[in-house]
Amino acid sequence: MAKAQGQSTTAKAAPVLLSGGNPQIAKGDGDALVQAYIAAMPGRKRGLGERLDALIVRNVPDVRKAVRWNSPFYGIEGQGWFVSFHVFTPYVKVTFFRGMSLQPIPPGGTAKSKDVRWIDIREDDAFDEAQMADWIKQAAALPGWIP
Repeated sequence: MAKAQGQSTTAKAAPVLLSGGNPQIAKGDGDALVQAYIAAMPGRKRGLGERLDALIVRNVPDVRKAVRWNSPFYGIEGQGWFVSFHVFTPYVKVTFFRGMSLQPIPPGGTAKSKDVRWIDIREDDAFDEAQMADWIKQAAALPGWIP
C-alpha cells in the first residue's frame, strides 16, 4: 500500500476474463487498477462493483485501494486490508477479513475460514445498502489483514 492513491503500476490492454468472469488485473496499488477491474466486470456485476466501490469510498474517505489476487482490496494505511470482492459466475463475493467481529456477522464462512466472513450477492438479490455500509464502517475501524 505504499504508492499514492491514484498511481497505477501498469498500463495494459483490456483485461482478460478468467473462469467465472473474474477480470485478470495485474497486482498493484491505486484507484486506477480498481477502476479497471470494475470496468471489466461482466454484465450487471459491473453495476454492483461500482456501487460497492462508491459505498466504500463514501463511508471510508481515507481508504486505500489495490488489486491483489485479481480482486479489489480496500484498506487503511498502517492498518491493513478490511474488505475485498471477487467475481464468480453466479455472484460477487464480498469478503470482510475480520468478519467475525462484525455485528451482525456476515452469513458466509466456515470453521476453516476462521475470522473471515463474506456475503455472496447474486444478480437478482436485493442489495441491502444500509447493512453493507454498516459492515464497511465497522470493518474499517478494526485492525485489518496484513498478508
